[in-house]
Amino acid sequence: MPVSVAPHSLGSILSDQFLAEVRGLKHKNVAAELLEKLLKDELKVRSKRNLVQSQVFSEKLKKTLNAYHNRAISTMEVIEELIKLAKNLDAATKRGEDMGLTDDEIAFYDALASNDSAKQAMGDAKLKVIAAELISQVKKSVTIDWTLRESARAKIKVMVKRILNRHGYPPDLQEEAVKTVLAQAELLCAEWV
Repeated sequence: MPVSVAPHSLGSILSDQFLAEVRGLKHKNVAAELLEKLLKDELKVRSKRNLVQSQVFSEKLKKTLNAYHNRAISTMEVIEELIKLAKNLDAATKRGEDMGLTDDEIAFYDALASNDSAKQAMGDAKLKVIAAELISQVKKSVTIDWTLRESARAKIKVMVKRILNRHGYPPDLQEEAVKTVLAQAELLCAEWV
């Protein structure tokens, strides 16, 4: 059964019709390669918007593909794992919508919540507030060349630290959070200036 549609977005990967076609392909290795390519393309797009999410899912994809290439799992198992990964990726997108966060806000939320102990200590509501404030303040502060000018970068770093301090972000986790937030800001700042 040939796959009639070459989907370009994750939503179409998850359509029941497409999944049925992939599962029904005579050559399972082709199905696995198709899913691998679609997931890699989706992660490439996400890597420009959400640093943490793209890193987490890229690592999961790499681990699954390594198991497959090392013959630890069968072709059918890798297909099922890739489908599960696609569904988890879709759920991650819906999570932001369910939390009432914009794409930018969920990217900063993920940067702050990437440390489980910070997430447990702060809670979702507090991290959402911090993410919104970070976006607001960082957007106001970024300039076209802020990533190149050390003084502008230092100013934004201090501002991020102040926001985290003011909201009680755990001090022992701040340094890593600041690095992640700045890296996330670099991804999104091109659209902001």
